[in-house]
Amino acid sequence: MPTVLARAAALSAAALLAIPAALAQEATQTLLATPTTVAWGYYSARAKPVLTVKSGDTVTIQTLSTCGPPERLKTLGIAEADIPPYVADIYTKVPAADKGPGGHILTGPVAITEAEPGDILEVRIQKIDIDVPWSCNSFGAGRGFLPNDFPYSHSRLVPLDREKMIGHFAPGIDVPLHPFFGSIGIAPPESAGKYNSAPPWMHGGNMDNKELVAGTTVFYPVNAKGALFEAGDGHAAQGNGEVDITALETQLTGTFQFIVHKASGENTHRLLWPRAETPTQYIAMGFDEDLKTATEMAIRNMITFLTEQNPDHPHISRDDAYALISVACDVDITQLVDTKSGVHVMCPKILFAKP
Repeated sequence: MPTVLARAAALSAAALLAIPAALAQEATQTLLATPTTVAWGYYSARAKPVLTVKSGDTVTIQTLSTCGPPERLKTLGIAEADIPPYVADIYTKVPAADKGPGGHILTGPVAITEAEPGDILEVRIQKIDIDVPWSCNSFGAGRGFLPNDFPYSHSRLVPLDREKMIGHFAPGIDVPLHPFFGSIGIAPPESAGKYNSAPPWMHGGNMDNKELVAGTTVFYPVNAKGALFEAGDGHAAQGNGEVDITALETQLTGTFQFIVHKASGENTHRLLWPRAETPTQYIAMGFDEDLKTATEMAIRNMITFLTEQNPDHPHISRDDAYALISVACDVDITQLVDTKSGVHVMCPKILFAKP
């Protein structure tokens, strides 16, 4: 796919010094959003990769928003000149049979050669760029967290100032931008088939976690050969809960580095659910149709993380982990509207700073 994928030069020598020698041959590639490189509404272990890379490689991935085709964008007041031409191309050329069961247009999947079921895939989110000067926010009849209060559909345009990094929500109301991908994930187990892109699960997917900005690392349990990473559902900003069902939806390009940790490797532990790390926080997650169950899952996942026999991370007893979460960590609602609610626990790394 030479018109879509471009092999770039290796990383600079200075950058290579910061990573293990085994990754020293890493390279950077670019994956554009085209009718042949998107997965419309699903994650699947049976999906054919549109790009294959090696552990340590970096891929820059272009994505679409959930705001709709050019015709709908224009009704929101978006100028034709501000609508990238590939949007129309994808909406008109992806066969109907290839769409669904969900509605997110995801770019990928990207296969990582070394990844096998049982491994852990580390995804370093290196950079996120907002590609357009606009975003949208919408809710529909029967959807969102308060469907009976708002039994109709409503959409609005929110212009983005990418220099000042604010969204002009309304006169006198500017929203600080913190771009992140609402949906970044890998293939679920093959038994899940063509898994709907809407509910988050053990594969990550539509987590809608606003903490997953540039500089964050996400760890996934690998369920399928190659892991099969996809990204999309770009958000310029979002509040925890995402209560009306959308954020400031926009088009993003992200740069991701992929590192495979083999199941047989030293200090590698079985991971059942995605977790993440920011420069200042450890993050554990839980997803379930029931909010209480999702909360229990997130807390248990943090307890498991804090008690693992891993020299690179905190290691305390289960009793102490349970108490520490209560006195020093935050249990936050990620989102309430994606079929499965999301909860994440944030534990500050400064708690574990050595003297």
